[in-house]
Amino acid sequence: MIIKINDKPLDFSLDNEKTLGDVFTSLEQWLSNSGHRLSEILIDGQAVSAGMLEEIFKKEVKSVKELDIRTNAVAELAAASLQTLLKDIDEYENLKFDEKAKFFDNWKESGQALFILEEMPELYSYFKNAFSKGEVSSSTLRSVTEEIQREVNEPFKELAKIEPVLNEICDKLVNLPLDIQTGKDLLAAQTIQLFSAITEKLIRLFYQLSTQGYIVQIDEAQKIAEGFNNFKNILVELLESYEKHDIIIVGDLAEYEAAPKLKELYLNILSNCRETEKTQGEK
Repeated sequence: MIIKINDKPLDFSLDNEKTLGDVFTSLEQWLSNSGHRLSEILIDGQAVSAGMLEEIFKKEVKSVKELDIRTNAVAELAAASLQTLLKDIDEYENLKFDEKAKFFDNWKESGQALFILEEMPELYSYFKNAFSKGEVSSSTLRSVTEEIQREVNEPFKELAKIEPVLNEICDKLVNLPLDIQTGKDLLAAQTIQLFSAITEKLIRLFYQLSTQGYIVQIDEAQKIAEGFNNFKNILVELLESYEKHDIIIVGDLAEYEAAPKLKELYLNILSNCRETEKTQGEK
């Protein structure tokens, strides 16, 4: 049986799945993690209505030639929301002082606010702090929003662009224990901050690339996701050691764990995207 998501063949091997219900159970977590929202199911070209689902799920896999799954692209919703958010910043900037104090109460009920509250909680925090407390400047808010907009609109281009920055940060990680030992506290703090920022950006890009079909092999996507989970443990341990000024552990973690594993994750994502691009270009 051929499985397609939004007309793109999915590299998914059937193991013990005997019915379509079994197949959807296996796909459910992947669909959720990669940001897809199921909107339509077609079996051998025929659309399945909601009332047919119970019967369809009992259908044996061997009796189906092609399963087409249509989804709503969360990336499209994100792109539209981010564009509207930039307009919200413009509107906020043009308000009088007393009007700004009331802006957040109305804004937080808007569609774009509710969307990022669910999908991008960190970005929502920036907007909340800017609109309700004035702790984030409009220029900073715009810069952060535009960066995430680029990640949503052109994730592969944004991924390729960060390689020199990522390599530079990894080099700085290797020098981190020496910076701490020689009293270069500001430089050490900047390295940790940059390392955390590039890691967060890579996680966001991986999510977008998975959502938008740049990584279509389920096994590879799961492997990368597991790599990030392991990497988070390294990041936590590194930050804790840094706060304790444990130079030996910081040095070992930075040089032999954090830097090489961050590069490995980046290169795995990049090579998977390039392979997908090559495969789709040959079709």
